[in-house]
Amino acid sequence: MTVTSIIPAGKSRCKIILNGEFSFVLYKGEIRRLPIVEGEELSDDVYEEIMNEILPKRAILRAMNLLRKKTFTVKELRKKLIEGGYPESVVEHALEYVSSYGYTNDERFAEDYIRYHSSDRGSKRIEADLLMKGVSKEDIAAAFRECDKLGISGSEKEKESITLLLEKKHYSPDMDIKERQKIFNFLLRRGYSAENISKYMKTDVD
Repeated sequence: MTVTSIIPAGKSRCKIILNGEFSFVLYKGEIRRLPIVEGEELSDDVYEEIMNEILPKRAILRAMNLLRKKTFTVKELRKKLIEGGYPESVVEHALEYVSSYGYTNDERFAEDYIRYHSSDRGSKRIEADLLMKGVSKEDIAAAFRECDKLGISGSEKEKESITLLLEKKHYSPDMDIKERQKIFNFLLRRGYSAENISKYMKTDVD
């Protein structure tokens, strides 16, 4: 492999371009130590050290630091690592490592998300949000089952949530049809079913 170019990426790091394609990011001190020289061949030994030792350790530390600050789904964490310039194989290795120690768990993430948003969002909206975050339908379904058992979600919780939101909107069945329609659409956007909204509004707005 030929080192096509070395491009500065901030004060202390550089992007390494091999054979005309972006490959990874290294610190300037590492580039000098290995050494990596623009326009010259990169030896197999140096490449293996970078891909099997330097970057995997760094990617794991980066993943751990991210997870200390916030909970991520696997998809979100993968995106963060890729944005950090880590090669795909290194990213997958880091994800496998943190997952093996239970630091990432999409079903648990989904349970926490349901718990946090069950008072202001319907199940449809929550499911859509979780799918966007990369949580599988299977993990979402399992999370809802667990939350239903605990009374965190389910029909009674949805009734409670809709009723509370209607109170916040100062809803009354005697409101003008346009105002009722606005509230109805607001609840729809929150992910509640039209059937339940109509039921708890005690109106035929649709």
